[in-house]
Amino acid sequence: MITAAEYGDTSWELSVHVDQKEGDESMRFKLRVKGDLHIGGLMLKLVEKIKAPQDWSDHALWWEQRKCWLLKTHWTLDKYGIQADADLRYTPQHKPLLLQLPNMKTIRMTVSFSCVVFKAVTEICQILNIRRPEELSLLKPPDDPSKKKKKKDKNSAQDDIWDIDLPERSGAMYSKTMTATYDPENGMPVSATSLWFGENPLADCLPNLPPAELAKIYQSLSLVDKAINNAGWLDSSRSLMEQDIQYEDKLLLRFKYNVFFDLNPKYDAVRITQLYEQARWSVLLEEIDCTDEEMLMFASLQYHICKLTMSCEPHDHSNEPEIDEVEAALSNLEVTLEGGHTDRILEDITDIPELADSLRLFRPKRLTLRPYKEYWFVFKDTTISYYKNKETSNGEPIEQFHLRGCEVVPDVNVTDKKFGIKLLLPVADGMNEVYIRCDNETQYAKWKAACILASKGKTMAYSSYKSEVRNIQSFLQMKSLAPPPGHAAPDLDAMEMNADCFVSPRYAKKHKTKQLTARILEAHQNIARLSLMEAKMRFIQAWQSLPEFGINYYIVRFKGSKKDEILGISYNRLIRLDMSSGLPVTTWRFANMKQWNVNWEIRQVTIEFDQNVTIAFCCLSCDCKVVHEFIGGYIFLSTRSKDQNETLDDELFHKLTGGQE
Repeated sequence: MITAAEYGDTSWELSVHVDQKEGDESMRFKLRVKGDLHIGGLMLKLVEKIKAPQDWSDHALWWEQRKCWLLKTHWTLDKYGIQADADLRYTPQHKPLLLQLPNMKTIRMTVSFSCVVFKAVTEICQILNIRRPEELSLLKPPDDPSKKKKKKDKNSAQDDIWDIDLPERSGAMYSKTMTATYDPENGMPVSATSLWFGENPLADCLPNLPPAELAKIYQSLSLVDKAINNAGWLDSSRSLMEQDIQYEDKLLLRFKYNVFFDLNPKYDAVRITQLYEQARWSVLLEEIDCTDEEMLMFASLQYHICKLTMSCEPHDHSNEPEIDEVEAALSNLEVTLEGGHTDRILEDITDIPELADSLRLFRPKRLTLRPYKEYWFVFKDTTISYYKNKETSNGEPIEQFHLRGCEVVPDVNVTDKKFGIKLLLPVADGMNEVYIRCDNETQYAKWKAACILASKGKTMAYSSYKSEVRNIQSFLQMKSLAPPPGHAAPDLDAMEMNADCFVSPRYAKKHKTKQLTARILEAHQNIARLSLMEAKMRFIQAWQSLPEFGINYYIVRFKGSKKDEILGISYNRLIRLDMSSGLPVTTWRFANMKQWNVNWEIRQVTIEFDQNVTIAFCCLSCDCKVVHEFIGGYIFLSTRSKDQNETLDDELFHKLTGGQE
């Protein structure tokens, strides 16, 4: 019998569960301890008592009641507040996790359950050879009982799981030499992808699912459904175990922040492919809205990519065009001489370009018999003025539109020669709608590019104006369903794949397969000369140009309001939307934000903007930490520049997103 004299009156018994390897039962041990014993000493005592010939270096103590890791081994039991009723587990820090990649492929990977999610994602991306891991995060699959059947079908379509061993990097897919080493000066990999890729299957696109399988996955999503799905983002400042993620749980690895910095085909084969796959699935499952014309454009690009992927031999990344180092240096010097980063280029206030054209205007809230009426428009600085005709343009305008902070939405149908721009202009009580109709593609590209820059507070003097015009023209060319001049009508038998698998199930129901095949082949003739990598990049760029791109929706209740509303968070703005109509009510830009804070007691987010505008809201579809992290995350990503190397400032990220709970 143990006497009090042997241990002293201050000792007590502590119960510890020890997790064994997979298949072995866990063991329970009782240790006699004192409050001044440090965690390292407790683990040493425990291992001595287990007496098992095993490497315990990856094990650490987990406190079940408090849901926290005891990783500060120099801290004592008293400092942690551990007493006799504590339920401790001595468990491995790295455990297997099922990760569904953006291409819907599931991999089994050993991941750290003890470090914060931000660091765990960085480690995952390093093994998968995805640069810029700060753009990705982990998402819980939506847990809705009504979707369980569909969820099961979804897994059965791709039930084979790839095994990847994270800590040792010794799987069949990866070798120890595959991790790129980065130049500390410019942050680029020292070697090209061809030298460290090997045969990486994640750089290749998977074939499209048959229409029947796609139909099982597809379900119509309302704004409320999207808000519920977006609630599952994990907290980047806490570990997986702290968020109730267990051994072999399934999580989705997704691009969370929609600002894809420094996409480089030479180094980013996996990143670009997975980004293309996430874009492709969002279009096929109608997670993002697009017009019929845009759906056909995306279908033709998918067909082209599938065709090249199936016809090519295994892709040799060494065939990628090498970027001449001297050319790259000269290009960088040219940018520097022009004034550095394009977003920071100062305008030449003595020579700001103007636009002046005869356009048509429509104001939906005004009673009129003729919806569109022709006026003379002048675009100067960030303001559009319109006059009765050209001759009166020296006098007072009929009306002026100040575009700073407005929403610019395309209203285009290339086939019908309809080139419209929808402007949502911020006013005190919401947004005013204005429609402007252009005569042709060239006019539309110039005016839309000017509107986009003006919405960000920039003028046409910015060097990015010309590239914006070119991007819009290129996008319109891809959307054109008419074959280029001199091309014969497509041969319908030339498509060896089912056309229905390249469009959403809802769209496929509207058209016969033969008709759909003809339209995809016609659209394909406009992009038939693109290489595989160029086609993926075009798909991503077209996806980014959609009006709804990059908006994450949440159900909130604004302070002083009696009804639930939708808050959309994009990379540069917050959007307040009416829940029933889905139309934007007000937009606030991050550029005008002075500060934001969270009252963690009542879970309320408060944001202050310029001109004494303050908003406050509580989140109903998720924890307010999710929204807080999105805002802080986008501000963190806006601080990146090519001058920096690829070492992330973890401390700044957690300072902006972590909160003070």
